[in-house]
Amino acid sequence: MKDAARIEAFLEMMSAERGAARNTLDSYRRDLEDASDIIGGGLAGADAAALRAYLDDIAGRGFAASSQARKLSALRQFFAFLYAEGLRADDPTGTLDSPKKKKALPRIMSEADTGRLLDRAALEAADPALAGGDAVAALRLHTLVEVLYATGLRVSELVGLPVAVALRDERFFMVKGKGGKERMVPLSAKARAAMQAWLAARAKVPAFAESPFLFPAASASGYLARQVFARDLKGLAARAGISAAKISPHVLRHAFASHLLQNGADLRAVQQLLGHADISTTQIYTHVLAERLVRLVNDHHPLAD
Repeated sequence: MKDAARIEAFLEMMSAERGAARNTLDSYRRDLEDASDIIGGGLAGADAAALRAYLDDIAGRGFAASSQARKLSALRQFFAFLYAEGLRADDPTGTLDSPKKKKALPRIMSEADTGRLLDRAALEAADPALAGGDAVAALRLHTLVEVLYATGLRVSELVGLPVAVALRDERFFMVKGKGGKERMVPLSAKARAAMQAWLAARAKVPAFAESPFLFPAASASGYLARQVFARDLKGLAARAGISAAKISPHVLRHAFASHLLQNGADLRAVQQLLGHADISTTQIYTHVLAERLVRLVNDHHPLAD
């Protein structure tokens, strides 16, 4: 049986037994056919050394670590199939190492830039020249950025907040995050004040009056789309003199976490505030802080090069 026939048999199994989607099957086909073309002597009979040489080849061709990992996954499943079907007596992928992905550091804003963004939002919200829908939009945007920076909420959690959060006017509230897990997050005095101003404006919009959401919208969900907020946030950043390419709701969430840590917050406390199930997810911010400490020493220590 040649490689093409074995690849077809593998794809049929993935479709029939595992219900793999068409796009997934097409991806497997491309990856396995690429390996078959490169590996001399055929893919199905390849040993670990030949597969390792193939992985080195695709790395040399400039494939990203994520693409290399996807191709290796296809190979692992293909050879597991051959072994299970008795077409091979061994699985040569068992000793292959997965490519190491470079850990991406989160983009964050400086405290100064964050302050400029919030100040600009507050200035626009208080602009007496704005009227009607523009005034309502400015108040909403100010509330969104104040609440996001005060709480570190995920953007989906933020736009879907119930109006009851603002009606209580308390320093903390409970939010339901991923997996239905609830956590307590704080509200700064500025965020509470922005909420009250937004509630007053919201009450004057008949379409919003009966909505259970803090930020209602004429959408299928009933609340503001996160894409709309992301677009408005970029516009606000540009007006504040901050590159729009550097700002997103997620960047403000990162700013919340990194600024807390910069000012002495405990990593476990930040984990709970962000709603991370695993502290290793939160530890990405320690890498950001470590880089800043290195720059601090290099820039200011009298004996630094």
